Formats: sequence, structure tokens, C-alpha cells
Amino acid sequence: MTDKKTRIKDAIYTQRYVYNLHFHLIWCTKYRNKTFITDELSNEMKDILQRVADDNEITIENMEVMPDHVHLLISFPPRKSAVDVIKALKGRSAFIFLKAHPEIKEHQYWSGHLWSSSYYLGSLGNMSKETVQKYINDQKYNAMMKN
Repeated sequence: MTDKKTRIKDAIYTQRYVYNLHFHLIWCTKYRNKTFITDELSNEMKDILQRVADDNEITIENMEVMPDHVHLLISFPPRKSAVDVIKALKGRSAFIFLKAHPEIKEHQYWSGHLWSSSYYLGSLGNMSKETVQKYINDQKYNAMMKN
């Protein structure tokens, strides 16, 4: 699989495994407070999230910080759990942001929590579930036809 001609498009090759995992991650601010209402605050959060991602082997492929929620398209190695990735992104970004903005913490987040505890995580693929199911179901038939 290491031959350039047989490489899987968009896959990431490491010494021990190959992966092509992409996730859509969304989470909201606590109480849906509209915190990131200026370009400066939004860009600051983008920078923070990028630093956290870089420190945790998370690739941010696309990102948008809205006034009361965040959208990310991310990828990370399969040895990492999704829960650990989300915890790193949400937990560290909240800590850094609220430390830099005690006035925002005092007025909007007196509990010390920038983000709601909930989130949405959806997996993406370059094949539909039906395509993969058909491929798996056809394996025995295809093997028998070769013999």
C-alpha cells in the first residue's frame, strides 16, 4: 500500500496504519450566550482552537466560530478517542479564553464554564453506508467467482 500509485486518496499514512477519518463537530456556548460577536473575539477563539489542535495531533480541516457555537471539520489518528479529542478542544480552549477575558467570565460565565456540556459529532466518509455494506456483502461472491 505504500506505492504511490496504489495509495488511497485523502488517506493519511503513518508507519503503522493508514486512516481516512473525518468528523463534523459542533458545540455551543453555555446558555447559548452570544460571546464571539466581534471578528477579534471570533479570530482569537479560532487561534486558540488551532493551537489546542496542534498540541493534540488533531487536524482542523475547516472551522467557523459563530457568536454562540463552533463548527469544526476535524481529523485525528485512530488511536485517539473522540471523547478525548473533544475534551481537549473544549476544555483547553475554554480555560485559555476565559483566563484572557476575566470580564467576559464575570458577566457571562460566572460558573467558569464557557461551553455547554453537549456536542454533536458526525462521521464523514467518501463512501455511503450502503456502498460499504454492498462491498462487504459481495466479498464471498467475488472470491468464489475468481476460483
